Amino acid sequence: MRAVDIIINKREGRELTKDEIVYFVNGFTDGSIPDYQAASWCMAVCLNGMTPQETTDLTMAMVASGDVLDLSTVVPIAVDKHSSGGVGDKTTLVVEPMVAACGLPVGKMSGRGLGFTGGTLDKMESIPGFQVDLTTEEFLNQLDKIGLVLAGPLVHVPARTT
Repeated sequence: MRAVDIIINKREGRELTKDEIVYFVNGFTDGSIPDYQAASWCMAVCLNGMTPQETTDLTMAMVASGDVLDLSTVVPIAVDKHSSGGVGDKTTLVVEPMVAACGLPVGKMSGRGLGFTGGTLDKMESIPGFQVDLTTEEFLNQLDKIGLVLAGPLVHVPARTT
């Protein structure tokens, strides 16, 4: 399999297979597929779109490309809210506590701002005493005890075993 063939397939409007998508994600994350080929693939996707199956396969390949924190040891089901952000970034600060107050545990990892408005973590750190740099154990303990966590990327996340 070659990255260029996958790019051509998508450029020509063909549906990519799961194997092609997994190959591309793994190749990009391990450095064997350079950023200019990833940019070409992104342009082909932008022009031709993705099927629901391709989107699912891409999402799962991206999940499998890193460490996954298993929350099933502390809660039977947990949810996360994700958005593309925006000016003000107020959604997480409202939605998380509302959902947790209804009894559904929310374990969220957020990021820092890329622009002048700051990200969710930047805003939360402006509250004296609010900690966003949690260990995996602290994250799991808080989720178990109060059903609500907002943290940055975790330290020492155990690798997923399959």
